[in-house]
Order: sequence, then structure tokens, then C-alpha cells
Amino acid sequence: MHVDIVDLRQFYHSRLGRMAEHSIAMALASLWSRLPQERLVGLGYCVPFLDRFRTDTERTFAFMPAGQGAVNWPVGEPSATALVFEEELPLPDSSIDRVLMVHSLEFVEDPRETLKEIWRVLAPGGRLVIVVPNRRGVWARMEHTPFGSGRPYSRGQLTTLLRETNFTPGASAEALFFPPSKIRAVLRLRRSFERVGRFIWPAFSGVIIVEAQKRLYQGLPVKARASRRVFAPALAPRGVPTTRLPADV
Repeated sequence: MHVDIVDLRQFYHSRLGRMAEHSIAMALASLWSRLPQERLVGLGYCVPFLDRFRTDTERTFAFMPAGQGAVNWPVGEPSATALVFEEELPLPDSSIDRVLMVHSLEFVEDPRETLKEIWRVLAPGGRLVIVVPNRRGVWARMEHTPFGSGRPYSRGQLTTLLRETNFTPGASAEALFFPPSKIRAVLRLRRSFERVGRFIWPAFSGVIIVEAQKRLYQGLPVKARASRRVFAPALAPRGVPTTRLPADV
């Protein structure tokens, strides 16, 4: 089950959330510095991180899962947000250069189907970055943050999943080495925890960040399937009744 959009926004507006955002953003910067004239899609709740990339991209979209809910982004500008189903993205084949997944993979119903769908929309040579809670980390065990919900992953599990769906795992990073505490005295030591943690206990980071590239030399099996989504219209307008004329007129 997805974390509700209201809870996600509240977390990233809190002191702890802002520090978590900064830690993850620093790790992302080590994988993606600039994305000049590329098309970027953020899947999940990526709003805190998309602003750092969209100044260079050709265009940037924020795709938010239907089970999570959506908010308008960017603020004060024409909306680039879409409410989607992860397994049926409203994009043509090979149309996107980069995909960023945050608060996404750990909540999806079928991770393999979701990654196959991302493979479909990525252009040849396209790259994917996934941010997921670390199974060994403390953050995955604390329910007062979004990283304590959903299914956490180990690095080996994530690597295997990517290879099974025709991605080649590449560079990786870690973030969130400081404890998910709301105590100000602990949060003031965040920089020290982050600096020391990268060298002493990298296996126990709060999140794992892995970049992967779309693999082209092995095709995905194509299975014809109907959409599993059943759409119920919110409004069902009734037609205007017509009056029958007598037959002899």
C-alpha cells in the first residue's frame, strides 16, 4: 500500500524530511550531475528532487501513482504532474531518456511488470535510477518516515531484479546514515553521521540508490494482456430523452 500524498508532503516539510532530502540529493548528484536536453520522468514522489534537474532537461514530468495521490508541480507554473498506474504509463515506446523512482518500487504490486513498463518507455541507452529503503538500515524499521513503509530491498535483491527485467546495473550510492530521530541534538550531528557512515557502515545506510541502463541486446517477451484496471467514471451523464412522433405524422 502506498503512503498517502498528504503524509509524504508533511514529512518533506518537516526538519527531519528536509535533512533526508538533502542527504539523498547529494547521493543523486554523484550519479547524475546534469541532464542537458534530456526527457526526465519522476515516478513515485520525486518532487523534492526534480527541481534540481529540470533547469537543464528538455522537459520533466512528475508521474504519481494512483494509490498515492497527486499534487500540482511545479508550484506556480503549468502543471507537469500526471496520475498514473505504474504498469501502464501513458507514454509511447522509447520516448524518455531518464527515469527516477523514489517512494515507488517498494510499493508497487508487481515490481517486474513495473520495471518492464519502464524498459518500454526508455529510449535506447536510457537510464533509470531507483531509490529504495535498505533492508539492513534503521530507516526501514521506523514507521514515522515514508521509508518505513513498503518492501525494503538489499543491494543483491535490487541487482537481481534489474537484471531479470533487462537492465544493466551500474553505478550506485548510499544515503541516510544518520538515525531517523526527531531530537534536535541528534539531527545537529547529521553531517558527522553521514561523513563517517560512508566509510564505516555503508551496508547499513537508510536507502540504496542504484543506476541501471536499458539493455538492448536481449528482447523482453511480449505477452498480450488486457488492462487489469477497471475504470468507473465519476460522472455518467444521461442522454437527453427524445420524444417519438406518431407513426402517421
